[in-house]
Amino acid sequence: MKKILAVDVGGTFTKYAVACGTKTFKLDAKNKIPTEKKNHEEFLNSLAGIFKSVGGAEGIALSMPGLIDTFKGVCISSGALDFSNGHCVAEELQKICGVPVTVENDANCAALAEIKSGSLVGAKNAFVLVFGTAVGGAFVQNKKIYRGSHFCAGEVSFTLKSLNSKVADENFCGNNLGALAFQKSCAKILGRPPEEVTGEMVFDLIDAKDKKMLAALKKFSRGVAVMIFNLQVLFDPEQFALGGGISEQKIFIEAVQKELDALHKKFPAYLPRPEVVACKYHNDANLFGALYRFLEKV
Repeated sequence: MKKILAVDVGGTFTKYAVACGTKTFKLDAKNKIPTEKKNHEEFLNSLAGIFKSVGGAEGIALSMPGLIDTFKGVCISSGALDFSNGHCVAEELQKICGVPVTVENDANCAALAEIKSGSLVGAKNAFVLVFGTAVGGAFVQNKKIYRGSHFCAGEVSFTLKSLNSKVADENFCGNNLGALAFQKSCAKILGRPPEEVTGEMVFDLIDAKDKKMLAALKKFSRGVAVMIFNLQVLFDPEQFALGGGISEQKIFIEAVQKELDALHKKFPAYLPRPEVVACKYHNDANLFGALYRFLEKV
C-alpha cells in the first residue's frame, strides 16, 4: 500500500491529507494550516513541517496556484506566492524531505480529479472552474489538460472586467468572482466584518429565503454565468464542472444554470448550451488531482 502526502496550497489556507491505497485511494488525516506567505524559505519549511507531521509518506503530491511547469517542477509565476517565482519547488522540497515531489497548477489538479474519476468521466472536452480565494480555471481537450504555450491556459482570474478596466487587483475577474469575493459582498450587505461571515452562515440565510442574500447570490451567479458563456464561445466544451467549497451548495449550481439559461435566451444566434455540473470532489478535488499527477509521473 502506498502512502502519499497530498497538499493543496491556496491563497488563504494550505490543506493536506494522506492518500493511502494501491489502485484506489482514500484521503485520511485531512487538515489545514494558514498558507505561509513570508518568504520562499519559510514556505518550503511549512510544507516540510507538514510532511514530518504525518510521518511515513513515500512522496509529496503538491497543488499550488500560478503558472506551473509541472514537467520541470518549476513555479514560473504565482500572484499569491510571488516569492516562489522561478523556483524549482519540486526539486527543492525533495532535497529537504528526501522523497519524490511533483507539483501541478491547482485548477489543473481539480480537472485531473474530475476527468479520472469525477463528474467529467466520459467528457472529451470540458472546462473546470474552481471558486476559492480567486477563480482557478482548467481546459480539458481530448481528455487531457491543455496547458498552452507558456503554461498559462485557463488562468481566468486574470481576465479583466472590461476593456476600460485598469490592470489592478480590483478589476481582475478572479477578485470579483471568487468565493471569497462573494463572502465579502455578503458581509458588506449584512453590515458585519468579513471575518465574522462564513459561507455556511450565508447559505443558511439563503435557505431561509433571506431576500438580500438571495439577491446577492443572483448577482454573483450572473457573473459566473457570463464567464461560462464567454468561455463556451472560446473553447466550446461539452461540460463545465464547478468546484471549491461553494460547489457543495446545490442552490449555487442551480442559480448559475438559471442565469446561463437567461443569457442563452437573449442571445440572437445559436450557441450550444453546455452542461453545468458540480465537481464530484468539491474541496478535495485539488488533493485528488495532485495525487493523480504524482502517480502519472513517479
